[in-house]
Amino acid sequence: MGQTLTGLLTSVRALAGRPGTPAAGRPGGGPDPALPAALRLCGDHLAALAATGPLTDARRTRLIASIGALTTACSTPGADAFDALLRTGQQALDSGGEAEARLSLALADEATVVRPRSKGAWRLRGNALDALGRGEEAITAYERHLALQQNTAASRDVERRIATLRAAGDRIDEALTLFRDTAGATGTEASGAVTEASGADTEASRAAARLSRRLPAAEARAAFTDLVRLRTAEHGAGDPAVRRLAALYAEHRRLSDRDPMGDPLLGGAEPIGVPGLRRLVAGRTVCLVADTPRTAEQELRPGSPLAALIQGYDLVVRCDEPRHTAPAARTDLHACTLRGDTPWKGPRWDRRAGARLVFGDPLPHWRLALRSRLVPGAQDRVGDATLRRPLHDPALLGEEPGGAGPASTAYTVLRLLDFLGTPARVDLIGFEGPAALSPREREWVGTRTANTDDTAVRITLR
Repeated sequence: MGQTLTGLLTSVRALAGRPGTPAAGRPGGGPDPALPAALRLCGDHLAALAATGPLTDARRTRLIASIGALTTACSTPGADAFDALLRTGQQALDSGGEAEARLSLALADEATVVRPRSKGAWRLRGNALDALGRGEEAITAYERHLALQQNTAASRDVERRIATLRAAGDRIDEALTLFRDTAGATGTEASGAVTEASGADTEASRAAARLSRRLPAAEARAAFTDLVRLRTAEHGAGDPAVRRLAALYAEHRRLSDRDPMGDPLLGGAEPIGVPGLRRLVAGRTVCLVADTPRTAEQELRPGSPLAALIQGYDLVVRCDEPRHTAPAARTDLHACTLRGDTPWKGPRWDRRAGARLVFGDPLPHWRLALRSRLVPGAQDRVGDATLRRPLHDPALLGEEPGGAGPASTAYTVLRLLDFLGTPARVDLIGFEGPAALSPREREWVGTRTANTDDTAVRITLR
């Protein structure tokens, strides 16, 4: 990797040119002037990475590959270097770390210069500012994105994030007004937030003067923490204003960690654990329906025997993000597995389901994914943390993670239902062909198959 990194750094610097000198043009007209500047930024980041020694972080390796693709696009006639620029900025953001977030912001700034009306560039800038804790600036960038975005559905996440950032700032504003009268000082407006006048020369008043909604998130949290500590020492925990200040502080910390939902109880859904799921499936017939073009087409066909068969089950289970299944297809239980380094950034689960099970590890990623991707009203029940890793949880199946790769969601559901042991019957519909399940999963299914029905492509396990 060291030699590859060094070679890429040489290529980037050769293409970008030295700072302050014209960048070499390329066949077909040469790059936009902002692109060599972006390459210089990437070169500086690569140099910093090279100085840290061998790379073992897969996310940074992917970032290096993105920079390589950007370099190739900038030197290839007809290549879309702008899209490569946005992808590199997003990969930098996904890599985590403050240095990578600063690189993402710098690339987003260059992208807005190249195409001032690019909604993708403005969203990347907002995300980068957000990651750096610069909430008020992020709101401005997000609003530019929304002004250019015509797709209402695609705007919901951004609108929700803007509401979160503003709500966090509002908690700071209210906190700064609580002791204004008791301090005997008049409030003054500074940087968009109400601050205490310097006449109340107490340590708590000075802490309040430092706090502002325009501070970077980490500094705001530290200043807010100091304010609560000092006000509590000054007035006592029983003081009504101190109690309100503590409540505002708790709300601010919650908003800083995750976006709010319409209902604090998982979007209005009832959390269920192993006992609740066991009762839900007890004595009922269950079918897992594969998301295949053939199954989806037959399910939509009026009078289809397969559609009638599926409707005859007590519980219809579907897995992961549907690619072929109709949006209105009946789903009594939806199960999905979180994958990738940032699973909370996936599409929201807006398809209606009676219950939703989300499998994933580690626990903080699982919690953040639920808070970010659940849609209020889209489900009646949500599996709790006791159901997030049934294959490896010692309280359930307790298997050791093997080297055969991650299990499919369908297999995880089958093993969980088999462990519960309460369904009257479990069938698989549409899971034909070797691509449906891995070899070890097909072997497990084969040892428990009681009957097969080639006409309906049905495998009966129980």
